[in-house]
Parts: sequence; C-alpha cells; structure tokens
Amino acid sequence: METDQNRLRQDISPAAAWAYAIGTSIGWGSLVVTCNTYLAQAGILGSVIGMVLGAAVMLIISRNYAYMMQCYPEAGGAYTFAKEQYGYDYGFLTAWFLSMTYLAVLWANATSLPLFARYFVGDIFRFGRLYSLFGYEVYLGETLLPIAAVILTVFFLTRHKKAAARLMVILAAAFVLGIVVVFAGAVLRLDSSLEPAYVPESSAVSQIIKIAVISPWAFIGFENISHMSEEFSFRHSRFFRILVITVISTTLLYIFISLLSVTAYPPEYASWLDYMRDIGKLDGLKGLPAFYAAQHYMGRFGVSMLMIALLALIVTSLIGNTTALSRLFYALGKDQVLPEKFAELNRHGAPGNAILLVAWLSLPVPFLGRTAIGWIVDITTVGATIIYALVSASARKLAITRNDRTEKWTGALGFVVMAFFLAYVLLPNLVAESNMAKESFLLFIVWTVLGFLYFRSILRRDHAARFGKSLIVWVALLALVLFIALIWMRQSMVDSNHLMMENISRYYLASQDGLAVRMADRQFINEQMRNLEKADTRTILMATGMFAFALVIMLSNYSFMNKQKEEIEKLANTDSMTGVRNKHAFLMTELELDNAIRRNTAADFAVVVCDVNGLKYINDNFGHKAGDEYIRSACAIICDLFKRSPVFRTGGDEFVIVLQGRDYENREKLMENMRRISESHVGTDQAVVSSGISDYVRGSDESCHAVFERADKLMYENKQALKRMGARSRS
Repeated sequence: METDQNRLRQDISPAAAWAYAIGTSIGWGSLVVTCNTYLAQAGILGSVIGMVLGAAVMLIISRNYAYMMQCYPEAGGAYTFAKEQYGYDYGFLTAWFLSMTYLAVLWANATSLPLFARYFVGDIFRFGRLYSLFGYEVYLGETLLPIAAVILTVFFLTRHKKAAARLMVILAAAFVLGIVVVFAGAVLRLDSSLEPAYVPESSAVSQIIKIAVISPWAFIGFENISHMSEEFSFRHSRFFRILVITVISTTLLYIFISLLSVTAYPPEYASWLDYMRDIGKLDGLKGLPAFYAAQHYMGRFGVSMLMIALLALIVTSLIGNTTALSRLFYALGKDQVLPEKFAELNRHGAPGNAILLVAWLSLPVPFLGRTAIGWIVDITTVGATIIYALVSASARKLAITRNDRTEKWTGALGFVVMAFFLAYVLLPNLVAESNMAKESFLLFIVWTVLGFLYFRSILRRDHAARFGKSLIVWVALLALVLFIALIWMRQSMVDSNHLMMENISRYYLASQDGLAVRMADRQFINEQMRNLEKADTRTILMATGMFAFALVIMLSNYSFMNKQKEEIEKLANTDSMTGVRNKHAFLMTELELDNAIRRNTAADFAVVVCDVNGLKYINDNFGHKAGDEYIRSACAIICDLFKRSPVFRTGGDEFVIVLQGRDYENREKLMENMRRISESHVGTDQAVVSSGISDYVRGSDESCHAVFERADKLMYENKQALKRMGARSRS
C-alpha cells in the first residue's frame, strides 16, 4: 500500500495554484518579445481583439482541463487524461509533446538571463568567448548564468516545496503589480498618437485571426497546475474558477504590456508602427518598447518597476515549468514509462529524482546559444495545440461515458478549434514563406523521431503489454511528421532560391558597366525564380495530396477492420445482462497477471470479490426478472465505486474487480464505502453486496488465483457479518 509518506502532500493553496498558473504562462517573452510580435502583425486593435478571442478559446480549454482534473486529481495532467481515456499509447504521445513544450519554455527563460544582464547591467557576463553558433556569440560567463539559475531552482525545489509555493505567490503579485502600475502611469500621462489601429498591409479580420490562432503559445503553462492537482488543499470544484481567473489575468497583462509599448516612441519615428518595425536595429531601452515607455512617463522608477516584474516573470517561469515537468516525470515513473526511481519522494516530500532529471536535461542547453533556443521555442505552438486537442478529446470521451452534457460540447468545440489552429499554422507554409525558421520544423521532426525510438525501448520492457495497442495514433503522428517534412523541404527550397538570387544579384551588380542591361537580366531572372517557386509549390502540393489520399484510405480500412475486431471481442468478453466484463474476460486478465508474476514484472494490484446477498430469495418470491434487476442494481453500485477498474461478472451473483493505479491506492477507502453502503441497505429493498479484498504480495503469491482465494474467504466472512445484521443470504 502507498503510504502518506510516499504521496505528494496536499499543501497547495488556491492563491499558490493561481500563482503557479499565471507565473508559468507569462515569462520573458511577454515583456520583451510578445508585444512587438503582436503589434507588428496586427496593430493595436487587431492585437487586443485577437487576444480577447484567444482568451475565449482558452476558457473552453480551461473547462476541459478543470473537468478532467476533477475526475483524475493526480500527477501527470494531460498525460494522465489521455492515458485513462485512450490508453497508454496516447498517454505517451501526450507526455512526449508536453515535455518538449515545457522544456522549450524553461530553456527560453533560463537563457534570457544573460540578455536581461546585457540590457540592465551591461556586459559583465560577456567574458570567455567560446565560439559562434548559428550566428550567435556564445560566452562562458553567459552560459554559467542560466546554468547557475537552473541549479539554484532545482536545489530550492527539492528541499523547500512549501516555500516555493509561497515564493510563487509573492513573485506573481510583484509582476502583476509592477505591470499594472506602469501601465496606469503611462495611460494617465499619454502624449503620443496610438494610430494606426491596424497594420495597413492586410485586412483587419486576417490580423485578428492571426493573433487568436497563436493564443496557445501565449498561454502555454497556464495548465501546469493540472500536474499538481493531487497536491491541492482545496475542493476540486474550484479548479475551473482558478483557471478562469488565470486566463483573464494573463490576457489583461498581455493587453497592458502591448498598449504600454505603443504609448511612447522616440521622436525620430513618425508613428509607433515605424518604431516597432525598426526594433531589431535598436539597442538599450529603445530596443524594449515597454521599458522605453516606462522611462518616458515615469523615469527610473518606471524602469525599475518593470525590471523587478521581468525578473519575477523569469523566476516564476523557472519554478513553474520545473515543477510541472517534475510532476509529469513523477507520473511517468509511477507507470514505469520512466525508471521507477523518478516516482520516489525525498524526505522533504518532493520528487527529487524527477526534479534532478529536469536539471540534467537543461544544463547543456545554454551552450547552444539563443538562436537555437529560438528555433526550439517556435515549435511550442504546434506542441501546445496538439496537447490541448488531446485534452479536449479526452474530456469529450469521458463526458459521453458519464453523460455530462456541457463537457460533451466544450470537449468537441475545443478539439475542433485546436485542429483548425493547427491547420492554420501549418498549411500556409506549403504555399508561402513561413514565419517560422525551417530549422524549427526540422527540430520538431527530430524530437518526434526520438519519441519513436524511446517508445521502442518501452515496448521491449513492457511485459504487461500496456503499449502498442493503438496503431492509429502512431500512423497519425507519422503522417504529421511527413507533412512537416514536406514543409521543411519547401522552406529549404525557398531559402536556397533566395540565396542563389542574392549571389546572382551581387555578381551582376558588381560592375556599373551596362547597368541597364544587367537590370533587365535581373528582372528576367526574378521572373524565372518566381516560376520555379510556383513549380516547387505545385510539386509539394501534389505529393501532399497523394499522400493524404493514401493515408485516408489506409486509416478508413484500418478503422473498419478494427471496429469489426472490437465488436467481436466485446461480444466475447461482455456480460449481456449487466454490460460489464464476463468470466472469459476475467480468465484472460488472470492469465496476463500470472505471466507478469512469473516474470516478476507485475505492478501492484488487489483483487476484490463481491457476492450479491439474497438473490435466491428474490428469484423464489418475485421471479427471475426481478432477480435480474436486483443483479443490475448491485452491479451499478460496484461500478460506481470502482470507476477506474475493470469489473467482471464471473457467476450468477458473483463479481470480481482487479484494482490497479488510483483505485489500488485508495482501496481502503473504497472498501469502507462498499461496506457502509451494504450495511445501510440491510432491511431495505436495495441491493446488499458482500465483499472481500486481498493484495498481491510480491515474492509470495505465485498466481493471481492465490490472491483471489484470500479475497473470496474475506468476502464470505463479510457475508456472515451482514447476515447477522439481518441481510438475506442464499438460504
């Protein structure tokens, strides 16, 4: 049995949960990158409306998360949701993209510390030049700074779990206050024009949609509390409220920062738009619009407020992402996807090994330089969209099972919207130049291939045969990889064409002789290059279309065959009266457990044996139809209690339940509830169920049947106790 010392402690307050959520969703990019990106693409009004629409979408995702968190309040978040609803293959896929997304954001914020130092304290860390990588100068001092930050974060989290929660609340309050105060100060003293409302090159609608679609990237991390839900010290019904407050708070802060960034601009620029478009060429505070505005209206005080806010944003992101990753790795350790040592808690109640794994994965990253980190961060939009789609699909599937009408719709809507967002992000890149570097697409492919390789290692040691059952998820992932590979190929072609054009232009314009002729030649070459790009696009689209058609046919055939197989298996393994699994299904489960026991790979489990009291009396006095209803009533009680475990009807009035996972951990409470319900039904017309439970004893039990026999004996003892209380028996 898992003792309290081996469980994550419930010490996260509502304020701490909000702080973790907002502190992880907002980081370095919100004050330094996001506002420039939004404003340059959609203008002031387009950015604000787009962010509000994005927030509305994230509220739908919040509803799906809160629903799943209430049903599965345990570590792992989206991994646990997908695993419980679709199986371990989907769970692994979700965990793999979760890891990619959280690690990318963690690395981005850790490696932003040297940039923070450059802007505000000068070049004191730019010593010990190592090399230039992808055009970025890597210095020893600037690599040691994020490494030290990661080490300190890990050291703090492994020893001071409660203090970390309190620190998150303080830091979250600090950056919220700092941003609000500076924004208010700028608005009250506004002396610049806020025109234009939109970027003039494209329509207002397209600009709004563009901002709304990248909303998953802006909110990444708000859901990190789903990995900590078993640590909350408050009612599960408050999950949705906290997520709603987080989404609204995050949206307002993004809007405040964006508006602050256009309230002031250097006098040499005619408008804020001209200023934004020149940001890449500016240094110091001029290169940071929000800080320039703070200095313009509030002087050194305003800059200091935003500096404190920015530093708080970085620290909360480091703590929040490390915590979320460690809980994910902890859950993977419990399911033996990772080695079991990562599911161990240290004497401070923290998953120390899982936290250390985050550090080991992060320490080499500063040596890659910010350019490579930027490529990695770009793919988080794709990762986050996939994760939110899987969570929404899981919520809908569970809601259908539980007949929860609201979540049926929010789950379906969340999935459809995320699918649209993913298509909107990826499809245009087949026919136009991408906003993302081609290296980002390549990194996504590399990460996915690594996932395939790691999954193969899982299959080799998966003696319980939990993985490899959902072929369709891997076919779909392979299709996505091939699709992104096509995008990468096209963007590589475009880059090569541009490079060739630059080389030709330099050659032709090297001399002034015959310039007019050379310019005519250049126009001809440009026209040929455009024709070449159109031909490349047609080729890519034809290849994509043929692949998509073949994939649809293959998946359709597989779905048809799989549906037939499932129907046959369901008929063979389902009890027709109650709808639960039958004796044949139990014998197959028993065989799987026996094989695992022989290989010494069996996970902890317990067997519950149940018997319905008084069935003979009901049949003899009221008929077999009433007896059947009595059995169904008893089955409903059992299924309602053991929601996460397979229930088998092995005889007329006999049921067996095999407990693993969360039901196994809570088995004492579940059995107490079973006995309490049965005792309360004595003397009434409601079903009375006798029950007994026995745990598998590793090293002692040689078969599942040995566990069953002990449980069966305890069930008969409980039957006699209920009989003495007045319950009817077989006689």
